[in-house]
Amino acid sequence: MRDNDGRKLDHKLLEELRLKAVREVVEGAHPEEVALALGLHRKTVYGWVARYRADGPEALRAKPPPGRPPKLTDQQLRRLFAVIVDGDPRDLRFDAALWTRQVVRVVVRRELEVALSVASVGRLLDRMGLSPERPLARATRSTPDALARWKHEEFPNIRIAAEVSGATLYFCDESVVGFDAEAGGAGEAATHMISVVTTKGALRFAAYGGEAGAETFVDFCRRLLHDARRPAYVVVDGGPAQRSEEAQRFVESTCGQLRLFFLPLPAGLSSSGRADTPPEPIDTPAPAGSRRIPGQRRSAAPVDRAGRAPRLRAPGCA
Repeated sequence: MRDNDGRKLDHKLLEELRLKAVREVVEGAHPEEVALALGLHRKTVYGWVARYRADGPEALRAKPPPGRPPKLTDQQLRRLFAVIVDGDPRDLRFDAALWTRQVVRVVVRRELEVALSVASVGRLLDRMGLSPERPLARATRSTPDALARWKHEEFPNIRIAAEVSGATLYFCDESVVGFDAEAGGAGEAATHMISVVTTKGALRFAAYGGEAGAETFVDFCRRLLHDARRPAYVVVDGGPAQRSEEAQRFVESTCGQLRLFFLPLPAGLSSSGRADTPPEPIDTPAPAGSRRIPGQRRSAAPVDRAGRAPRLRAPGCA
């Protein structure tokens, strides 16, 4: 590709350039002089003139960008967004209490009569601003050194403890999003989104209108446990709601079905509340069927003869 054929320019700017060049040629300028004045190759201008003479001015107009047009109208997007925010999939006859890409896909087909792939649903959620950011990415920007130590010293033990106890490991993200369908993305209406993503990329989320606090976080955790078939080990960024007494009481009431692990806080912020501490590394045989990390000592909570880790018991738990 030549550097002066115009193809690196924005579509709209390129259209204006085509029209200007051809107009000057029609008015009597020589194509090579026009090309030199506009910094273009002479063959580019000659090609535009030929297209104009063959098909008229419309041949010089910018073409729509490649790709399929959106399958949902702005009105349909607003309707779907309203269903998700403060919505519970169980109210729509789903077994799940949290939204997933698969659930949203069914809702779009059932309520809007539009068929989408799971990948298209992911792009749709991103268009509505309902795309989570893994807390590790945010922590990397705010506390890179502390996070590096956490990933090296603590996270391997959390991952192994989850594996030994048969728990699913999640990364939790909380963010404020907004959506304006007419603008095609973020808008002024604030929505609080809480989501978890597994190490394999499976997404579950809920969206709440208005401000959110400890009560909202506890509601999300309750819905997560409803959907989870295994204990949930959740890595969180340690915000005030996650460290609140209300959240701590709920975690204790789950009898070990839910455990929270806090990421390092940014410098200058103090912590309150209690997170589960990963077990210290100890040399024990790897459970049958588990993967051993090269160079990493096997660590886990104490296990019984069947290789299972006992659940944490809160007061009143049988």
